[in-house]
Amino acid sequence: MNYRVQPTAQVDETAEIGAGSSVWELAQIREGARLGEGCVVGRGAYVGTGVRIGNNVKLQNYALVYEPAELGDGVFVGPAVVLTNDHNPRSVDPEGKQKRGGDWEAVGVQVAEGASLGARSVCVAPVRIGRWAMVAAGAVVTKDVPDFALVVGVPARQIGWVGHNGVRLVAREGEPGGWECPQSGAVYEEKDGALTERAG
Repeated sequence: MNYRVQPTAQVDETAEIGAGSSVWELAQIREGARLGEGCVVGRGAYVGTGVRIGNNVKLQNYALVYEPAELGDGVFVGPAVVLTNDHNPRSVDPEGKQKRGGDWEAVGVQVAEGASLGARSVCVAPVRIGRWAMVAAGAVVTKDVPDFALVVGVPARQIGWVGHNGVRLVAREGEPGGWECPQSGAVYEEKDGALTERAG
């Protein structure tokens, strides 16, 4: 075994854990889930049945990732984040009978490469979080988040852009649509509500 699982964690025998990954106390990883290499699953975190997680992903303590979520490489999921899977949740059907697994259709949250979800944020499926986007702590995401977008609030709304470093970008003087990372100096271009990295 080339990964580490604490004795109090529950990892189903059909789950796949990548090399160099760590699963900490009281975490639960369900049937058919797949984690890439170098992942960290914090104390009390939950990974649902069949969830797909890329390489170098961090799930902080008590994060809840319900199926059929998909997380790209380098995603950060903060403490107590919730990725839901039922857009119209009910415990019972209209006749009062308790719902079972086959009585509803699970919908998932997709989190693209490098994106970060702040502590106690909630992503209400179905929704996609774009590449390198940043969801602020406590935000409730109810619609798709563009690549590099910074979103805050309930419901979450975009207030700016962030670069690969996670630092809020600043507008480039005299360059409409031009943005720059104050930390790295990387330059980005905004067009039609989308942000892309400027080549070279």
